[in-house]
Amino acid sequence: MKVLYERVAGIDVHKDMIKVAIRSPGDKPWTRKTEILEFRTFYGVLQQMARELRKRGVTHVVMEASGVYTEPVYYALCEQDFEQVAVINPAHAKALRGHKTDAKDCARLAELFECGLLRGSYIPAPELKEVRDLTRYRMKTVQARTSEIQRLGKALESAGIKLGSVASSITGASATAMIEALIDGERRGQVLADLAKGRMRAAGKLADLSMALTGRFTEHHALLCRLHQDRIAGFDGAVAGLDERIAGKVTRWQREQGLLTSVPGFGDVVAWAWLAEIGPAPHRHFATHEKLASWVTLCPGNNISARKRKHGRTGDAGTYIKPMLVQAAWAAIRVRGRLQARYNRLVRRFGGDKNPAAKKKAITAIAHTLLKIAYQVLKSGTPYQDLGTDFYTRRESPGHKQAWLERQLQKLHPGCAVTITISPLEAALTPVA
Repeated sequence: MKVLYERVAGIDVHKDMIKVAIRSPGDKPWTRKTEILEFRTFYGVLQQMARELRKRGVTHVVMEASGVYTEPVYYALCEQDFEQVAVINPAHAKALRGHKTDAKDCARLAELFECGLLRGSYIPAPELKEVRDLTRYRMKTVQARTSEIQRLGKALESAGIKLGSVASSITGASATAMIEALIDGERRGQVLADLAKGRMRAAGKLADLSMALTGRFTEHHALLCRLHQDRIAGFDGAVAGLDERIAGKVTRWQREQGLLTSVPGFGDVVAWAWLAEIGPAPHRHFATHEKLASWVTLCPGNNISARKRKHGRTGDAGTYIKPMLVQAAWAAIRVRGRLQARYNRLVRRFGGDKNPAAKKKAITAIAHTLLKIAYQVLKSGTPYQDLGTDFYTRRESPGHKQAWLERQLQKLHPGCAVTITISPLEAALTPVA
């Protein structure tokens, strides 16, 4: 197999030690030699390793992605003028069972990469990496807040307080006022229900609230609720602080953020997550939106054998961006337009409104569509223009089908002129002798 790069280094990364395999020309033109080196993972040692590789004439370096342990190695190598430092998906260079050692791992990486059989993953620029760290921490903080709200709900249920059965949220203004009154010692359901505000003051609601707020709420439950309320307030403040910091860091991509927020379902938080995880110019790193969807694992996998197509579910990658796109999809289908029409068509195709699995499949497909729209919006630099609720009806019209068939003929025969002659109905119905 043809060697594309003369001097390649493959690195197997671990927490406290890394192995480096250097592939270089051998004594004869058709031979290659491999040298194995070992280094510790202190950053000063990593910088020394990078200088040593450059001194030995290494031009390309490849390593498997190993989470946070990869980052200091990658940035230490980037300080030197290597032609390429690639971080690859470990699944693309998986070892055979029974033939795996650290030395063989790094040597196999170098051998595959020197022949062009491995492709580096997308690594964000340092300024985008800072935004990514903040957006990911924001997501974890929101998840911790949600867990704390669930614990608060369990404490209320344990006390026989069925507030969650009447109020849509136990963290709203009315529900919070009722819980605070419970903690302060108020136990009369009617008095607690009178704290309701807005639509919760409807006659039927007030009666239900009075019954829901009567239970066996003790001082122990008051202590638990106080602890949960304080934690929720702390998380609220943390999320607000992170929002402020993220907004300050993404100002340099204000144009791209504006383009993204023109897409239905994309608010500031989803746009921040996109910029952090995929970047402001995805077309520079992913040749097509299909490749981007595969990287995010929002498209079904292929599982075909002997001409039989088996079930191909989406993958597990895209841990941070995929949930945000699904969240955006749920918001997008609430807006009248092409996406809502597509969702309704997909639900009918997958099993109907009464089938929860059909809705989940359809919303994943809408998230995939949003990814494609955002990719094209950033690539073209033009805001999203909705095609309308009647898009699919117009697409199936005779005139639209005829125009599509004409375009297909012109693709088969470039430069041809298509002339359509429609025979009278009587001639069309006359049988041919």
